[in-house]
Amino acid sequence: MTELPAKTCGPAAWYGPEMARRSDWIESLSADELAEIADACRPLTETQSDLESLDAQACPMPRFGERLARLLEEVLDGRGFVLLRGLPVGQWGRRLSAAAFLGIGLRCGSLRSQNARGHLLGHVKDLGLSSRDPNVRIYQTKERQNYHTDSCDVVGLLCLQPAKTGGRSSLVSSVTIYNEMRERCPDLARVLFEPIETDRRGEVPVGQEPFFRIPVFNWHQGLLSAMYQRSYIESARRFPGVPRLSPQQVEALNLFDQLANDPGLSFEMELQAGDIQLVHNHTLLHDRTAFEDWPEPERKRHLLRLWLAPASARPLPPVFAERYGSVVPGQRGGVAVPGMRLTIPWDAPASGVN
Repeated sequence: MTELPAKTCGPAAWYGPEMARRSDWIESLSADELAEIADACRPLTETQSDLESLDAQACPMPRFGERLARLLEEVLDGRGFVLLRGLPVGQWGRRLSAAAFLGIGLRCGSLRSQNARGHLLGHVKDLGLSSRDPNVRIYQTKERQNYHTDSCDVVGLLCLQPAKTGGRSSLVSSVTIYNEMRERCPDLARVLFEPIETDRRGEVPVGQEPFFRIPVFNWHQGLLSAMYQRSYIESARRFPGVPRLSPQQVEALNLFDQLANDPGLSFEMELQAGDIQLVHNHTLLHDRTAFEDWPEPERKRHLLRLWLAPASARPLPPVFAERYGSVVPGQRGGVAVPGMRLTIPWDAPASGVN
């Protein structure tokens, strides 16, 4: 790319301190909405068959569905995230809470597999693993995640149980990072529009290499989309044929990280039990601070996660198919490996299980 895209303006180009002062991104669920959600999603707790083929019609929410559609539009075309507050996870229990989360996700888009085991419902817990293992993904540990994107259009998190300390959620706008890089060092911004290898961490589709090559910044049909996970870019160097990062690439990635971690750009939020966070991966990066857990198993930090593909999602450049499998809205994203069977695990995996 010889000419950089112009500075990107709009609601996704926000700065952290300003966002932290606002509360319009917090949406409280009303008693009537909760009743509708529970009625619509309770049947999901009573069936064991064909859960992976569910769609929005399985969870009719005529009143809340209209509000959720507006919030999804804000996620996809606005500031890039929303926090739904007030799901009564303590009162409902984990099975109904998980079903409600699934139902809300289905109203937003199709469910995508999050790992090589075909999990459509993910459990974010410390499994006693370490990211030093090249086949471990950081969400399975208690380590800080560092700013990254997931392999889907929208990631949803439901907090069932917060940590004893730490585990705060952090967000930063990749649009703002680009604008700052363009202003400060356009030559380094240009480097990140070139393909770069990223480790698949052992989750390799048929006929693909154990890494993919997609630029950090992508300009397509007038939209800027980002894909980023620095630690996986680094670990991809372990594969034959993957060159060492050039000094200019390292400098560009370091500036990207410096900006992502700048408190003038990013901000943190505390996820409470019952909070649902929806984040647009193409315009935001998310992070989680390291945490200390409670000793009791039932009190350990536990979040549920969905990877979603909305039919109304933005167009993506063809190169994204290398990771997303497709660039067709509603049919893209997730992990696909040989022999994988889609499933919805209601319970968290045991410690040490990948």
